Amino acid sequence: MDIDFAKLTEYQRYKLMASLIVPRPIALVTTLGPDGTVNAAPFSMFNMVGEEPPIVMISVNRRHDDSLKDTALNIERTGEFVVHLADEATALKMHNCAVEHPPHVSEIDMVGFTTLPSTVVKPPRIAETPVAFECTLFEKMETASRKVFIGQVRWLHVRDGLVDTETWRVKLEDYFPVGRFGADLYVKTWDRCTTAGFEP
Repeated sequence: MDIDFAKLTEYQRYKLMASLIVPRPIALVTTLGPDGTVNAAPFSMFNMVGEEPPIVMISVNRRHDDSLKDTALNIERTGEFVVHLADEATALKMHNCAVEHPPHVSEIDMVGFTTLPSTVVKPPRIAETPVAFECTLFEKMETASRKVFIGQVRWLHVRDGLVDTETWRVKLEDYFPVGRFGADLYVKTWDRCTTAGFEP
C-alpha cells in the first residue's frame, strides 16, 4: 500500500503518523501562568534530542480555533518548564491533566497531584512522578499546526533508589513508565526482553 501524503488532509496525516509512530514517551509538562497558576499537561510528541547540550523536545498542537494552549503560551513567556515522566502509579492522573481548564484553574489541583519547588526554574515539579527534568528554552520552531520547543535540561530529579550513581545506570527493574499508543490506548513497559526474545 502506497500513500501520497500530499493528497491527504492534515487530519489524515496526523491520524496515520500518530498511530504508526508508537509507542511514544509522554511528557507531563508543568509551567507557570501569568498569575502564578501551575499548569500541567501531557504531550506524547516528545523525546530526547541530545546530550551535549542535554536537550529534549516537546511539540504542542494548536487548538481547533488556532489559539495556543496554556503550555505553549507559558513557555514562550517565561522560557521555563518541567518535563515529568509518568509511571503506572501516576498514569491516570497524568491522563486526566489533558482535560482543558481555564488558565486560572490548575490541573494539579483538579487531579490531586502535589508539587515540590524546583531547583533552578520557577515552575514546580510534581512530587509523585518518578522523573522530573527542569528545563529552560533552548530553541523553538513553529509550523502551521504546532509550536515545537527544545528545552535544555538544567536539573534532574529522580525517585530515590532509581539511579545507581556509581555506574549512572537507571535500575530498570524498578522503572515502569507508560507510553502512548494509537487512539486512546496506552502501553505498559513490564513485558521486557533482549533481542533473544525475538528469535524464532
